[in-house]
Amino acid sequence: MVSRKARRIADLSGALRARRVLRLKDAALLLNVSEMTVRRDVAENPDQFGYLGGHIVPAGDFWNDSPYDLSQAVDTHAAAKVRACAHAARYIRPDDTIFIDCGTTLLSLIDHVPADYRITAICYALNVAERLTRRPNISVVMLGGLYYASSASFSGDSGLETLSKLGINTAFISAAGLDMSRGASCAHFHEAPVKQRAIEFAEMNLLVADSSKMGKVKPVLFAPITAFQAIITEEGEIDVPKAP
Repeated sequence: MVSRKARRIADLSGALRARRVLRLKDAALLLNVSEMTVRRDVAENPDQFGYLGGHIVPAGDFWNDSPYDLSQAVDTHAAAKVRACAHAARYIRPDDTIFIDCGTTLLSLIDHVPADYRITAICYALNVAERLTRRPNISVVMLGGLYYASSASFSGDSGLETLSKLGINTAFISAAGLDMSRGASCAHFHEAPVKQRAIEFAEMNLLVADSSKMGKVKPVLFAPITAFQAIITEEGEIDVPKAP
């Protein structure tokens, strides 16, 4: 007879094969046990599961991911990021409300906003907020939540609630990986809910990434390619296939 614990492990493995990432509380609901029980099952089976930031992933994804270092990322493909932002900035209009994602890719987008454009910019990363506050023509909305030093950004229910109440004209989204069949992905679990909420409430979503991200898949898949109206790299705009 299969034990209840073995059944839970099998069910959790099956759910991860289908979804790749599960929030702890969702896994507990699925298995009809407490979150503590799920965490114990995960900890006792490190060959099958990894646990990071309140999310469960297959062990292979957990161990194979390369850590993201914000200080190192600043200089990585810097020229390509600047050119990609120059292309992306053409979508900004006077009086727009825009969302600017975390990381280093979109920092120079701020420099490309014309000085005579008065806009509102929503952000959740300290490096983005610091750059925005240098511009007197830009009103800044900083989202709150728990601070994550790995990406110098905030994430939590308070920030997500604020996003739900804002009228976003264009969301400029960055990604650590971009695969045309699997979608856009990032390295940190805490970023995904913020990206997804911005995408949900924006009139237009643009994925901005230098071409080094193409063909890569990071641990957290946060959106399909069809969620974006355009993909913008240093080479310009890439057409996105229509959603079926």
